[in-house]
Amino acid sequence: MNYKKSIFIIILVLLGIGIYLYLTHIPAESLPKKSFQQEKQEIEEIKEVALISVYDNYQVDPELKTDWGFGTVVKTPKEILLFDTGENSEILLFNMGKMNIDPKSINKVIISHIHGDHVGGLKGFLEKNNNVTVFIPSSFPNSIRNMIIDQGAEFVDISGPQKISDFVFSTGELYGPPKEQSLIINSKKGLIVMTGCGHPGIVNIVKKTKEMFPEQKVYLAIGGFHHPPLAVVKGLRELKVKKVAPSHCTGDLVREAFRKEYKEDFIEYGVGKIIEVKEAKLGE
Repeated sequence: MNYKKSIFIIILVLLGIGIYLYLTHIPAESLPKKSFQQEKQEIEEIKEVALISVYDNYQVDPELKTDWGFGTVVKTPKEILLFDTGENSEILLFNMGKMNIDPKSINKVIISHIHGDHVGGLKGFLEKNNNVTVFIPSSFPNSIRNMIIDQGAEFVDISGPQKISDFVFSTGELYGPPKEQSLIINSKKGLIVMTGCGHPGIVNIVKKTKEMFPEQKVYLAIGGFHHPPLAVVKGLRELKVKKVAPSHCTGDLVREAFRKEYKEDFIEYGVGKIIEVKEAKLGE
């Protein structure tokens, strides 16, 4: 009888310990996720960032290869990101090699939208470096997710505004078609808005950015603006965008209109171009 009582007491003690541990332990997955507003308030403005064009149909460095598409490396003091991969991974990796950018130095890849000239180079890039997290629009087909997993990388679905990295945010999916996300970099000079193709409209993307960061100015709009009407030049002026660097699918006519309107605040952007946004100045 004493033996049975001892066993019973031991069981009660173990149950008590188990209940205590259960009540005092909150698994990570059940912790409340931070809202975009909370994440936004926790970051500082970046003092220096480099934007490096590694894939574009416009050319700045004649030793690099051009092709229809877009890809830009974003270097911050904490990490290196790749925004879009162009169509052809061989061209992407060739240009990165020429510019002394090691694919393995990149730990995050952001894909703006589903079109091949932005996501086509992803598989080849992952074959060189799969130690990355790929941020994709949630509207992407599962074939892309499966490819990322098969290559040994991880992915994150993006739907609404979200923090990607210190100083770097996604606008979330905006309707084009297709649905597309753009990058926002929080610099000391102001916000940098980077678009892959700008299907939702560059003016709409900048407006979304200003909604997300209502107290900050937009310093630079850069990337593909998707063959917009000439009125887009006035539209960005009215939104007080300080500098522009249109490339890829913007179109020659609109690029020249931006050049004429923005003068010294127009930046010629194409493969091989490096833009350094610093606290004191913009290195071009």
